[in-house]
Amino acid sequence: MGTPSPRVVLVLAAALAGLLAPRAAYGQPNFIVILADDVGWGDLGANWAETKETPHLDELAAEGTRFVDFHSAASTCSPSRASLLTGRLGARNGVTHNFAVTSAGGLPLNETTLAEVLREAGYSTGAIGKWHLGHHGRHHPSFRGFDYYFGIPYSHDMGCTDTPGYNLPPCPPCPWHGAAARVARRDCYMEVALPLFENLAIVQQPVNLSSLAARYVEAATRFIQRASDSGRPFFLYLALAHMHVPLGVPPPSPASSRGIYGASLSEMDALVGRIKQVADSHGKGNTLLWFTGDNGPWAQKCELAGRLGPFVGAWQQQRGGSSAKQTTWEGGHRVPALAYWPGRIPAKRTSRALLSTLDVFPTLVALAGAALPPNRRFDGVDVSPVLFGWSDVGHKVLLHPNSGAAGKDGEIEALRLAQYKAFYTTGGAMACDGSIGPAEHHQPPLIFNLDRDIQEQEPLDVASREYQAVLPAVSRAYTQALEDIATDNVSVADYSKDPAVTPCCNAQHVACRCQEPGTHAAALDHGTERRAARLCL
Repeated sequence: MGTPSPRVVLVLAAALAGLLAPRAAYGQPNFIVILADDVGWGDLGANWAETKETPHLDELAAEGTRFVDFHSAASTCSPSRASLLTGRLGARNGVTHNFAVTSAGGLPLNETTLAEVLREAGYSTGAIGKWHLGHHGRHHPSFRGFDYYFGIPYSHDMGCTDTPGYNLPPCPPCPWHGAAARVARRDCYMEVALPLFENLAIVQQPVNLSSLAARYVEAATRFIQRASDSGRPFFLYLALAHMHVPLGVPPPSPASSRGIYGASLSEMDALVGRIKQVADSHGKGNTLLWFTGDNGPWAQKCELAGRLGPFVGAWQQQRGGSSAKQTTWEGGHRVPALAYWPGRIPAKRTSRALLSTLDVFPTLVALAGAALPPNRRFDGVDVSPVLFGWSDVGHKVLLHPNSGAAGKDGEIEALRLAQYKAFYTTGGAMACDGSIGPAEHHQPPLIFNLDRDIQEQEPLDVASREYQAVLPAVSRAYTQALEDIATDNVSVADYSKDPAVTPCCNAQHVACRCQEPGTHAAALDHGTERRAARLCL
């Protein structure tokens, strides 16, 4: 073979430089991760043509890459968020079910968060929105790697407000008198108002849900501006209240025929559009924006729940019960996902790679030029080759933990192997009609071929050649996964409860109301110190 000409060498060098550009030549990029709550795969117009309320998200899809086989790491709030911020399933990081208003613990302190790794790498780090990984002591986000925090400590249905919005069943506003607070309301938190934090201080209790979205945008804008002014790259984790109930009362959307849910979806869409606009204004091409969801729709909320798209879990629906949030059916964990990074991530691209929110941690760590924490294993992988369009290969095996339906919380009893989905446990979640599918254990497992049966309607016949061919591979993958977890450095979360740790602006007032709601900032006593609100950029 002869020596290549200088022109060929130059062309090859230019091509190689283009491939390496996103990691090296452009320095450390900014990261914005937007996590919607209880959003359905079919809630994006780019995914489901019937949805008309998401023009900004659809624009984001057109200008970036849309992932259609993307999954949350769990099908309920705390475990999903813990996995996104650690790259590890709850079976490893210890967070297997939701934390409570009175939880004394949270995400185990020996687990390293994405914010901690990025801050060590020189990033300004901010968390805005719902936390739900522990609010007491050093479990608070201000001690988990975030320079700035503005948001609510758990789901916004876990405390009363004066603007209760829409829920099923409906919940009344916060009481003003002690007797009203003692009235039992099914599924309603009445004794303590929902708090809003800025860093370690409660700045409003109860939260005004009607203005919360606007305040999140304002806080995000300030954070991005200050981080940009500092000359440091930034990581913003924006965990929205949308589309979790209670839904607010935004102006009706002329494009929507879906009533309250459609109007709320339009509000979320506009919020994301505004964040994209702010990010672009601070140097278009410098920021990776990643939008996804924490789990699927909460089916028992009926018309206040999102669209599943085609992922209806028909086998379960035929037997009663939900196949969405809390379950391991596709509707519970297959979520919308978009990635936008002008000049780096290809536009107008649809990826069918099997990906997960678990991948956010190792991918952003790699792009930042940082190293993964040692002495532990990760379930997520660096998927930057998929982001940049160099590959469309993701996970071969993806594990789906029990998340509040049948089975022990956090245990792995469903998994994906290429196009095959295996269930060892089904049932246990409530549908809109009030039915709860019977908890069933399957040995051998139910196996669906998702390439042919995306609705998960008809499992493979156990006597069929296809089932007999795939079962050994499924069993092998399952056994290996459980062995890998059992031999890992596994954490244990503290789920103990203590009423004394309840966030309370003023214990002398009914529902912990601040003396001047919305204007008075009261420091939160964490049992260790009392600090005023401050910005730490």
